[in-house]
Amino acid sequence: MARYLGGLLALLFAASICGAVTIPGPVSDAHRSAASELFGDSFSSLEDAYEALRVFEILGVGNKPDVSATTCKQVVENLGSSSPVKDLFYALKVNGILKCKVNADVFKDIAVRLKATVNDASTLVDMYYSIGSLVLIKDQASDVDVLLADADGTFHSIKALSQSDGRWRYSSDNPESSTFAAGLALEALAGVISLASSEIDLSRVNTVKNDILKLFDSIEKYDDGTFYFDEKFVGGREHQGSLYTTSSVVRGLTTFASAISGKINLPGDKILGLAKFFLGIGIPVTLCTSDFFLWCRISIPLVLSLPETVYSLSKKDQLKVRVNTVLGSAAPPLTVKLVRAFRPDAKDSAVFENKELQYDKSNGIHVLEVFPGNVDVGTYVFVFEIVLHDSAGEKVFATGGQIHVPIYVTGIIEVSNAEIAGLDSDLGSVETQKKLDLAGNVVVELSANHLQKLHFSFQLTTPHGHAFKPHQAFFKLKHETNHEHIFVIGNTGKKFEIVLDFLGLVEKFYYLSGRYDIELTVGDAVMENSFLRPLGHVDLELPEAPEKASRLPPLPVDPYSRYGPKAEIAHIFRAPEKRPPQNLSLTFLSLTLLPFIGFLVGLLRLGVNFKNFPSSAAPATYAILFHLGIAAVLFLYVLFWLKLDLFTTLKTVGLLGAFLMFVGHRILSHLASTSSKLKSA
Repeated sequence: MARYLGGLLALLFAASICGAVTIPGPVSDAHRSAASELFGDSFSSLEDAYEALRVFEILGVGNKPDVSATTCKQVVENLGSSSPVKDLFYALKVNGILKCKVNADVFKDIAVRLKATVNDASTLVDMYYSIGSLVLIKDQASDVDVLLADADGTFHSIKALSQSDGRWRYSSDNPESSTFAAGLALEALAGVISLASSEIDLSRVNTVKNDILKLFDSIEKYDDGTFYFDEKFVGGREHQGSLYTTSSVVRGLTTFASAISGKINLPGDKILGLAKFFLGIGIPVTLCTSDFFLWCRISIPLVLSLPETVYSLSKKDQLKVRVNTVLGSAAPPLTVKLVRAFRPDAKDSAVFENKELQYDKSNGIHVLEVFPGNVDVGTYVFVFEIVLHDSAGEKVFATGGQIHVPIYVTGIIEVSNAEIAGLDSDLGSVETQKKLDLAGNVVVELSANHLQKLHFSFQLTTPHGHAFKPHQAFFKLKHETNHEHIFVIGNTGKKFEIVLDFLGLVEKFYYLSGRYDIELTVGDAVMENSFLRPLGHVDLELPEAPEKASRLPPLPVDPYSRYGPKAEIAHIFRAPEKRPPQNLSLTFLSLTLLPFIGFLVGLLRLGVNFKNFPSSAAPATYAILFHLGIAAVLFLYVLFWLKLDLFTTLKTVGLLGAFLMFVGHRILSHLASTSSKLKSA
């Protein structure tokens, strides 16, 4: 999460070099509430802690969680140990906000270590964190010696990683260059300048200025004038998105500009385009203060915005334009000129030119009270230009040149001279004709056959009396079977009309006679009274369909119908078969029990007794188990009759049979042995 929150923090620009500030307009309570919900009261690392605390500080969040105790403990532990330079860097950043109690000797030890790291560093990242940490110590412990003895050599070492296109390499071993690394390098160079014991060679500084201009030559651009920096996959590192990359470059640029003398002559349109990039993605652009920009020698972008881009001629809306700095604060005295307005399909032909908007001091907006008479409903492109009253302000503020804004002018379109008529197919003479008032309730009842034609026409007029051509003008006939036929109404210049020759449409209508409902659809994005209106119906008589005529296609199935309730299933169960009388069933049951009764009688006749039942424990147990097994087989037969299926019964019988064979063999062996002993005796 750290690197993405870092991107959010970087959007607030120059977070490491600006003091605590109060942010004007662009930041709202919604941003503060979102920040409070995003960051909790504990952090997984000091990097997360710094980003959270810095966001709270810049946004002016009042009810932020108190994390001083736990976070300061982490700060002291990191500063007092041999932590990596990155951890030292963020520990010092957090300490700059929380003002933790750190022993002065700790800063001295860290400074000595960081100086050694700067001398031995071989990568841009190590230099960035080491130099940045020394700058932080300089701000937090002024009595600690953090000056670089060989600042000029360090400057040269960082500059050696630069490329001819203004980008930087991460190390001398990596031939690939990075736009994101350029932002880190500029911050590191700014730190070297601030830590130098003597002034850096001016020629080296001018070389870096030229590198910055080359870097801006490769900046990406959208069609609306928005500029941004993009990154690619570099040296096995993770891809940096355009938001994160642009933030890195802008932060490095502002840091470097604040550390040098003189001005970096960047194009004003690109500065304004960068501001539009951040504003366009809905993130408040916090650029510290206007004084900061004067200090950094970078122009402050002026942002021209329109509260609305859709204006109604019927309501006599006024064109309103607001101009603020990208900070959200009030702009300097200026005039907004409407240079020209044209239609997108006729860029070379201006509708009007050179209109100066009136400034309303009470609301802080520039107003065009009345649209010129030649501005009718439609789509236009208005070209604005900001003119500063004080020419000296051009060195401070970036106006961005001419600003193109799409404007939509709407109005109520008058529908008139609507009529529908039935024509004779051969002579074209009017048989029936009716005038229609499309503004009221229209009910037309017509009848026709395949030898006739249907003619329909109407006119559309704009509020200024010009002919209007909408995006959509459809004439629909819908048969009583719900089959629809849609026709585009043609435009002859003065009016819209359509002629339906039923003789040529019999195949399209599938020879379906009957009632056809008539419906008119007229619509456009700039038409405030677009409508879909039923006009009535026509009873159409068509000839019988020939044998080879196309069949009527099925109606299209609504794809969402499968989510609706299904049709109820009505199932009729088969009537139960007629059963025999109850007395007959009981008689049959009695007959089935007769063999069992006969079995018992037979046992009595044979003189069954228990004299031969084994008396010893083991044979008696086998005898009991044998009889229980036979009883289980009989009970299984009862279950098969009542509920079991054949396969289950056979499996169970197999298991019981094996059991009976075992115990039966044991008891029969015992009886045979006993019998043989009696005979021998």
